[in-house]
Amino acid sequence: MSNLTSSIQISQKSTYHLNNGTQIPVIGFGCYQIPLEKTKDAVYTALKEGYRHIDSAVAYRNEREAAQGIAEFLKDHPDVHREHIWFTTKIADSEHGYEETKQSVERISQRVKEYISHVDLVLIHSPLSNREKRLGTWKALQEYVQNPSNPVLHIRSLGVSNYGIAHLEELLNWDGLLVNPVVDQLEFHPWLPRLKLREYLVKHHILAEAYSPLTRGRKFDDPDLAEMEKKYKISKAEILLKWSFLQGFVVLVKSENPERIKSNLNALSANEHDKVDLDEEIVTKLDKPASNLVLTWNGRDLTALE
Repeated sequence: MSNLTSSIQISQKSTYHLNNGTQIPVIGFGCYQIPLEKTKDAVYTALKEGYRHIDSAVAYRNEREAAQGIAEFLKDHPDVHREHIWFTTKIADSEHGYEETKQSVERISQRVKEYISHVDLVLIHSPLSNREKRLGTWKALQEYVQNPSNPVLHIRSLGVSNYGIAHLEELLNWDGLLVNPVVDQLEFHPWLPRLKLREYLVKHHILAEAYSPLTRGRKFDDPDLAEMEKKYKISKAEILLKWSFLQGFVVLVKSENPERIKSNLNALSANEHDKVDLDEEIVTKLDKPASNLVLTWNGRDLTALE
């Protein structure tokens, strides 16, 4: 299963509709492992190149700097408004639980509210706690969504990350659920397609968001990738990003290198060489439905945890 088409019908300005009526940009700039002192400039550069989606987390320790980058860009570009830029952060595993999450949101507010008026999406970063704490976190977060005029922080949407089917069922079947998750952010690439989980997400109108779509470079030696790179004269990174876009994912990319920040948008540009043929070849050669190669979290598949 997938949302495959014979060619990519999206651009860097495209958005996907979420189940709460909001729209999320199809490509996001991730702040994972970007040094604190480089985050503001990297975010500013990404926005200048055309990204309109910034992804941070409590665990990344650079939310403030990411928000500063957004604020400086908006100041320098008055034609762009806060509503045009999507900002995501995530609640750390150590801050799960109702009271712990309330305190976490207050700290997030202290870091970002000076620079941006609201947070578009808050995720539970992983299921690495227990049922009581996960649901306590959701209970706390949905209070902010339901009361946007609260004095702490305006949060527009909620989602999860690294959740498997069992974790999602735990949440969706909970009698305290008032705000539905809009996305599940997961590691996705041809060697980790997660077909059953994606079927579940589609059924429940939860959008799949892909991190590490480039496999951190660890599959760049794949012979099919090398063959397509030579044949079509585009990079392996662009080929892998196209694969993710062809699945219908929201895709996160990251870099502190200005040239790479720019080049990662190339996958949303028209190919100069046989566009349709290239897309069909990505579908047939790179789809590996039986593969389950986890390259993040030290090889641990968090979706399988209880």
